[in-house]
Parts: sequence; C-alpha cells; structure tokens
Amino acid sequence: MRSIPPTINRTGAVLTAFALLFLALALGAAIGETAIPLDVVGKTVANRLWGAGYPLDAIDEGIVWNYRLSRAVVAACCGAALSLCGVVLQALLRNSLADPYILGISAGASTGAVAVAILGIGAGMLTLSLGAFFGAVFAFALVSLLALRAGRGTGAIILAGVAGSQLFNALTSFIVTKSANAEQARGIMFWLLGNLSGVRWPDVALALPVALAGLLVCLWHARALDAFTFGAESAASLGIPVKRVYATLISATALMTAVMVSIVGSIGFVGLVIPHAARFLVGVRHGLLLPAAALTGAIFMIAADILSRVIIPGQVLPIGVITALVGAPAFALILSRGRAAS
Repeated sequence: MRSIPPTINRTGAVLTAFALLFLALALGAAIGETAIPLDVVGKTVANRLWGAGYPLDAIDEGIVWNYRLSRAVVAACCGAALSLCGVVLQALLRNSLADPYILGISAGASTGAVAVAILGIGAGMLTLSLGAFFGAVFAFALVSLLALRAGRGTGAIILAGVAGSQLFNALTSFIVTKSANAEQARGIMFWLLGNLSGVRWPDVALALPVALAGLLVCLWHARALDAFTFGAESAASLGIPVKRVYATLISATALMTAVMVSIVGSIGFVGLVIPHAARFLVGVRHGLLLPAAALTGAIFMIAADILSRVIIPGQVLPIGVITALVGAPAFALILSRGRAAS
C-alpha cells in the first residue's frame, strides 16, 4: 500500500483548517436572535466585495454585513491573538498556567486604555491601543520584578501575576469611580467584561493586521520557542539570541493583548485553555502548535460570541462571561493534572 506524501497531508490540513474557519465565520454571521440562511450570508459577501448584484432583503444584508460579519472577524482575531500569546508565554516562562489574563497583562492593558479614555493621558497623542500597549508592558515588567524578588519557583510568576491583576483591576476601578460619569462608567464596566457589541469594520482594520503580524512573528521564532521549552540556557547553547528573542516575543505578546483589549475588553482564559487543547491535537512542536492554537482560538471565540447572543433570548451577555464559564473548569483541570503529575 502506497503512503500519502507529507506535502499532500499538509495541503489537506491547511485546506481543512481554512474551511473550518470560513464555516465558523459564516455561522457567526448567520446565527443570532434573527436567523439568516447561510446562502444569504454568502450572497451578501459577494454583493459587497464583488458587486454580484444578488437581490436581497436590505435589512438582512445590513445585519450580516454591518453587524454580525465584522463582529465574527474581530472575535476570530481576538481568539487567535490571545491563544498565540498563551503559547508564547507558556514556552518562554516554562509554566503551563501562563497567559495574558493570569499574568496581569490584560489588566494592565485595561488600565492603560481606561486612563487614556477617561483621564485623557497623552493629551490626545495616545490612542486607546497605544495606552493599552504601555499598560500591558508596564504590567508585565512589574509582574516579572515581583516574581524575581519572590524567587525562581515555577509558581512565583503566577502568584505575582495574580497580585498584579488585582492591583491593575483596582486602579481601573478607581479611575472609573473617580473620574467617569454614569454613562461612561456603565459602558466601561460592560466593556471590561468583554464586549463585541460595538465592533464594526474599522475595528477589523486594526485587529486583523495585528493578529496576522503576530502569527508571522511567532512562526518566525518557532524554533526558538522549541528551544525555550528546555530553558534559556539550553536555548543559548543552541545559538538562540536569548535576550533579543525574549524581548521580541514579549513585545509581540503585549501588542496583541493590548490591541485586542482596546477593542473588546479583557477576556480571560482563552490564552490559558486553547494552547493546551492545541497541544492535545498536534503535539508540542511550535511550527504546528502556533497555527493550530490560532485556528482553535479563532473558532472558540466565534462559538463563544454566538452563544453569548443566543443563550438568553433578547439579551446579549458579555463574551468574557462565556469564556470564563468554559475556562474556569478547564483551569481547575489543568491545576489538578499538574498536581497529579508532580
């Protein structure tokens, strides 16, 4: 019996991955309080992108294009970016519990974004995304410093991240309580739980390039990430420029987290749970793990967004509630498995 060439296997896997992603995007545009057939979704895209001229109901076409499809694309970008961040942080820190949410990076990004939006820090020269980026970098630097002072145990970085998260969440609440009016406070508190309701195509123009650029940067350093799983010393012995790679990947992680937080708010557990699911599917080699995590995270976030719209008729839940309901039990499972293995 002749074996199938590896190139054909890889091509089939890539085509299957893209098919799954496009199906998820189509379902994200079709499913909601008002169900819209998949063929209407396809015709809407054809009309808008290529001027196909299909006769469609104006309301259905508007719902698909102006509301649901842009929302699904941003959800996919957010899920992919946060999953990539989780893979990178877990490899660099050699800790299976590392992710932007637990390490306080998301909380720092939220504080930076809120400081720009409410306090006007930067005098109009800082955008929401830049404020979130600086907040994310500062949060990670603070958490790293706390972890170094606490010791080099595997749990030190997680404990420092919990402390950093509480600090920056408290700062965010203080800023909102002291300086925001009632309408601002209501909108920001809902946004902090993860909110895709206000997402439109200009947000896609920001989220999509950042997610794709982040994926390319991470894939470029896939070999280095493989080496980092055995420790920084092992990576250096293999010729990896440890400091440069570490700075590049941490910067990419902070940027992806900051941009996604500035668009949709702080969403927890995606960067923790999805990398473990992707490892179960494709193994630990980062050349496969990174795209698998990005795809899985994108589909997971689209599914969570769909569920947030339909679980309670007539009401939209913050997407962070859905990811926490899935992620918290998964987090407990990871903790228990780690304890059993030790």
